Amino acid sequence: MLSSISITKKKQNGTILSQSEIEFIIQGYIAGTINDDDMTNWLKAVFQQGMTHKETMDYTQNMIESGAQLDFSHLNGYVVDKHSTGGVGDKVSMILGPLLAACGCYIPMVSGRGLGHTQGTIDKLESIPGYCSSLSLTQFKRIVEEAGISIIAQTEEICPADSKIYALRDITDTVASFPLICGSIMSKKIAEGIEGLVLDIKVGNGAFIRTLSEAKKLGALMQDVGKHYGIHVSICYTGMDQPLGNTAGLWCEVMESIECLKGNGPDDIMSIVFHLGKEALTLAKIHNAEPLLKTAISDGSALDKFRHMVSAHGGNLGSMDNPKTYKPLYQKEVLAESEGYICYMDTLNLGKGVVYLGGGRIQKRDKLDPTVGIVWHKKTGDAVVTGEPIMTYFCSDKDKFERCKLYFKGRIRIQSELPKSLELIYKS
Repeated sequence: MLSSISITKKKQNGTILSQSEIEFIIQGYIAGTINDDDMTNWLKAVFQQGMTHKETMDYTQNMIESGAQLDFSHLNGYVVDKHSTGGVGDKVSMILGPLLAACGCYIPMVSGRGLGHTQGTIDKLESIPGYCSSLSLTQFKRIVEEAGISIIAQTEEICPADSKIYALRDITDTVASFPLICGSIMSKKIAEGIEGLVLDIKVGNGAFIRTLSEAKKLGALMQDVGKHYGIHVSICYTGMDQPLGNTAGLWCEVMESIECLKGNGPDDIMSIVFHLGKEALTLAKIHNAEPLLKTAISDGSALDKFRHMVSAHGGNLGSMDNPKTYKPLYQKEVLAESEGYICYMDTLNLGKGVVYLGGGRIQKRDKLDPTVGIVWHKKTGDAVVTGEPIMTYFCSDKDKFERCKLYFKGRIRIQSELPKSLELIYKS
């Protein structure tokens, strides 16, 4: 007779699990017959022992079949999505999604909340007053059809198994597992009913994957899963050895995304947006991709798509015109302790700092503080003088603010020589 304890012990011993055993774990956790503690033990066993290619396929299939699958084949346009494996300051989905919609694509995006040291697209969007990410599939499809894009959280209808497991992985240090990453991402994307997918696999000290060689292993696995389900997958590898853009947090990232859609975005973000955008339009067989993408920014149509989506989700458009909709109660500058050049940013722990300030979850039921964030005044390669501000962090919880004062010390290093420039976009 199957039990979660016996199945977990098998995995702990490195034994390959059958499809029925994986199904037993997934279905039992959804039904509540397997509790959080037992599921955590199983996740940790997978994290430590890994999964074979077949186990990963079976795991992904069970995630997909736990909920509904959408069909957008009736739409007169290419149905595509983008997903990132996660980084600090990674707000690309909020920029690229509307941009692709402005170029004639349809973007049904089921996105995630914060995971580990990263902040999730859904948590950022929900900092917009009124924005509802929990929609019925009927509402979701209608907004995709009318606005060209809808970004929602997982619901009980789409991959409910992943929704529940995702939240548990976030607080149990079982995030950086290739089978679990692959099953989580690909199940959502396959259930969306898309034709094409651009995957942005982050590499570096602020990513779940530290080396390009490891990233390529994950890329090959995800491409195999996509091919199995008839989805064209384009894999991109981008750097995460420093935060992306000038902000990390919740509301502050929404504000920076709007600036990007107005054409005022930092070079690093926009380079990645256009790189991924060209990949998506290539999948869609749309020519002259780069001029088309840049025009959609300059003529305001991409920003219009974003506003249309936010309004359709119940979001307050007026709030987006006022950066002070949320004003943190506490903020502090971190000053350069010497003269020279920024040579290293501890991106992983800077991301954790955002979580500890209240921009992420330590416990599953933690309530987030939309005012939380960091603004970087200097980044790798920039010259600084002693006493110059290099970053400002902020939130509205006094206890968390006080506890983080020492946390940010020493996270950014300075040296006398100009450092080697960081890789932003790797060749596949």
